[in-house]
Amino acid sequence: MSVDSHLNGLAQSLAGLRAQAPRLTRWGAVLARRLGDGGRLLAAGNGGSAAEAQHLTAELVGRFRDDRRPFSAIALCAESSSVTAIGNDYGYDQVFARQVTAHARHNDVVLLLSTSGESPNLLEAAKAGRQAGAHVWAMTGPGPNPLAEAVDEALCLPGIPANVQEAQLVAVHALCAAFEAALPAEQLRVS
Repeated sequence: MSVDSHLNGLAQSLAGLRAQAPRLTRWGAVLARRLGDGGRLLAAGNGGSAAEAQHLTAELVGRFRDDRRPFSAIALCAESSSVTAIGNDYGYDQVFARQVTAHARHNDVVLLLSTSGESPNLLEAAKAGRQAGAHVWAMTGPGPNPLAEAVDEALCLPGIPANVQEAQLVAVHALCAAFEAALPAEQLRVS
């Protein structure tokens, strides 16, 4: 694959993302309301998608643009002792589901990232999130796919896995921008 064909593929994925701008704006508002009311975001993915999940939670706990108070966001894939213990004792399919069962509450959001939408451990996490009463979202590659069908809402992007993953980073930043734009002024103050 040449650089030009890779960048052309990325342009296709980004065009698909642009069409999802209203969904990201809505998700940002929901996230601002839920996290502002004391809920949390639980995020997970495998491989590069795990890095995207960690990136998102870092932006919420730290900051995206301007200084503001921190919000509760946990990247389940970064819990290495939990991931390895659960994987050893219950199997890799349960590494996120067991954590979701432990941490997710009614006001929380579970966000699962996958370029394929077929990872068994994310499908199990989606099921656990819905059983916990959390709002479950997914960012995936082309739909339809099993993960998109298993969650409350999915943002499905066209393209090959590498381009989908690149566009998901843009989606993470767009979600953070929408989140901060939706925060009431008192939530933006640092105490």
